Amino acid sequence: MKSALSRNIQTRSLVLILLVVLLLIGLPLVVWLDLKNLTEANLRRQAGDLNSVVSSVRNYYATNVVGRILAAPGPAQVAHNYESISGAVPIPATLSLELGQVISEQQQNITYRFVSDYPFANRTPHVLDDFEKSSLAALRVNPSQQLADVSWSAFSDRVRLIVPVVMGAACVNCHNAHPESPKHDWKVGDVRGIQEVIITQATASNIFSFKYLLTYFALMAACGTTFIGLQRRQAATIKGMNSELETANEFLASLSMKISRYLSPQIYKSIFSGQKDVTIHTERKKLTIFFSDIKDFTVTAERLQPEQTTQLLNDYFTEMSAIALKHGGTVDKFVGDAMLIFFGDPETKGETEDAKACMRMALDMQQRLAELNIKWRNNGMQHPFGVRMGINTGFCNVGNFGSADRMDYTIIGAEANLAARLQSIAEPGHIVLSYETYVLVRELVVAQAQPPIMMKGISREIVPYEVRGTLDAAGKEIEIFREHMAGLDFYLNPSMVSSNHAEHIRTVLQEALKALDRNGIRAAATSVDAPRYPTDVAGLQKQAS
Repeated sequence: MKSALSRNIQTRSLVLILLVVLLLIGLPLVVWLDLKNLTEANLRRQAGDLNSVVSSVRNYYATNVVGRILAAPGPAQVAHNYESISGAVPIPATLSLELGQVISEQQQNITYRFVSDYPFANRTPHVLDDFEKSSLAALRVNPSQQLADVSWSAFSDRVRLIVPVVMGAACVNCHNAHPESPKHDWKVGDVRGIQEVIITQATASNIFSFKYLLTYFALMAACGTTFIGLQRRQAATIKGMNSELETANEFLASLSMKISRYLSPQIYKSIFSGQKDVTIHTERKKLTIFFSDIKDFTVTAERLQPEQTTQLLNDYFTEMSAIALKHGGTVDKFVGDAMLIFFGDPETKGETEDAKACMRMALDMQQRLAELNIKWRNNGMQHPFGVRMGINTGFCNVGNFGSADRMDYTIIGAEANLAARLQSIAEPGHIVLSYETYVLVRELVVAQAQPPIMMKGISREIVPYEVRGTLDAAGKEIEIFREHMAGLDFYLNPSMVSSNHAEHIRTVLQEALKALDRNGIRAAATSVDAPRYPTDVAGLQKQAS
């Protein structure tokens, strides 16, 4: 559906692009057609106006000049009041006035005025507006110019053209000798008055001169409206698709978050980033494998309600997994109360650094477990967790194992089994290493070789190494004391004790020994061996200091 929608959008976009291109190409053609149409209209108007003027002049001339001369019995005369004299014809000024009146009657948009500020005595004075007065004054200074005034309104335009009426020789003789003339000192070239033509044109009359351009704009508006409608529709479609995508993304994010709870963070990251394919594929790599198990967990679980057992175990796994993630370990699986963690895949810093990271993780787990045992004992748990840990370094097959329908990212090999075996021979609260791991981490810990063991699937003799303590930056041994049993939670790392707390620890240890003496229990009868867990107060004080 989305593919069909995408093709539909592409088709519409292509059609719109082609239409816009055609419209852009057609714009010069439309402008040329409108210019041609406008020119034709102007020529028709000019021809019509000229025809009207010629017809008016011909009719006027035939009636008032030729007709009067033919009808008169005597000689013809020229007079301004020719109508009252038989056989008389109008003088030029009268001719201009009457022709203007005739033209104005036939051309409703044309007004003709022949006015002067020196009218004959028997005629009505002409009323001049400001433009006419200023034009008359300017023309008397410079008679060779033409003056125009253009004005417009919302519905019409108006043009006023004024030219001078210049006195000729015949006009000068007539006016200077005529008894009704207001001035008798006229000279040839003087401006007696003005001739004004006023043309008014309605704006609406020219609107269809641009019919092609208007049609083009209408088509463009239709295309624009269509384009906007399509864009809005497309935007709504895209918005809907984005909403669906957001919903799908939220669902996938929620789903991936849920899936991530079943995978180690490193495996989850490598799969979702595309670094690893979800196919049945394994590699042979040198890894450092960590295996831990809770001693007598079944016995502890029998003393608790199932809900309490579940809560304790989940708290334990949560804390240990956080430490593993902090040091870069890949949590393979939880098997009952056991944990399998490996270093070196899918991310590795080299076999030495991987082994050291695993060692540091195990030490941090021991310290955190001591804190958790105190917490759990305060919450009413009688028997704390005693965790055995084993670490081995060797080659394993690592990758996806299983079927095409369901697979598990894990490790397989005798070296992984050896880590579990080393854990099984460790005392609760202790760490046992293989020789291959010990040589890589001997800068961090002090370990003591244990009796060799044989293991099925491995032909060589295995020499376990039990961690006795850690080394500081200078290579000096830091002995750690730990013991967890009924009635006792003991963890002492002298390197972490400040001088301010050392005296307090001595006092607590002394009071603890006195309490044991009062109850008739001797320190020598405990299961703590003397070299690692001193029973005398002097030895404890020395280690604490």
